Amino acid sequence: MNGSMPQHHAARVEAAIASGQAARSALVASWRRSSRLHHLDPSGRGLPQRLTDAELREARERIAPLLAAAQGAMDRLYQAVGAAGCCVLLADGEGVPVDRRGTRADDTTFQSWGLWTGALWSEEHEGTNGIGTCVVEQRPLTIDRDQHFFTRNTLLSCTAVPIYDHEAAFAGVLDVSSCRADRTDAFSNLIALAAGDAARRIEADLFRRAFAHARIVLTQGADGQSIGLVAVDADDLVIGATRSARVGLGLAPGRALRPVPAADLLGGDTARDHLAGGQRAVLQRALLRTGGNVSAAAKALGVSRATLHRKLKRFELNH
Repeated sequence: MNGSMPQHHAARVEAAIASGQAARSALVASWRRSSRLHHLDPSGRGLPQRLTDAELREARERIAPLLAAAQGAMDRLYQAVGAAGCCVLLADGEGVPVDRRGTRADDTTFQSWGLWTGALWSEEHEGTNGIGTCVVEQRPLTIDRDQHFFTRNTLLSCTAVPIYDHEAAFAGVLDVSSCRADRTDAFSNLIALAAGDAARRIEADLFRRAFAHARIVLTQGADGQSIGLVAVDADDLVIGATRSARVGLGLAPGRALRPVPAADLLGGDTARDHLAGGQRAVLQRALLRTGGNVSAAAKALGVSRATLHRKLKRFELNH
């Protein structure tokens, strides 16, 4: 690294902060947090701090459901970007990577940069960076090279996407990082799309696992493109919804839903027909499996005998 580079980058960061650009630029606002709130020096040379092995195990245990749900999506994302010299990191809500994918030949390089499990990548510790800034702003973003706060991180390009849990609360960050100087804008855009798709897959898997005994209904997101998931129980009550679904339906994120009739929440004949068709099929399967025994079918479905009788009458099913 050129000897004047640390001074040049530090001066550029300080000049941007002093100019008042933080009010207009999310990047400069992050630089300002790094400098004024966390009292970091952009020319600092220390490597990222690390959790102890015991602390890392505890961090992994705290987000065990997210870790389990993320495995397949991380594998597929790494298959797409790994050959281009990228690593994939899954960080918790505090900005600590708890799982990663990377080519063994690049492990020494990434470990030397701190792109490793257990490293502390919050803005408080590392200033502006993909993972830490995503934790603060909770939006997809890329921090490319000299957009980083620390000079020692200006060879990195990091694309980060927030992940939300089954109650639409912020749960962690999926990050794709590269140390290669030949990473182009076009490739960065492809990485951002792939990372975003992987994050949505993780959220969907996390949601389906959390509501394994409910029926999952698809909804259209508020942007008309994204897909939301809604969990409906055996009594036609919505008991869960992903963040995209909540945005589209006007529901508050980050908390368990108070059960609400699916027809009331989803509205429209199409939604009711979809729910009714699914309900009828569920009831028919339950009756077939129990040889027409209503009590046994009700127990298998987790509803009362009276509720099941009411549903059988509604759908004109003989038993």
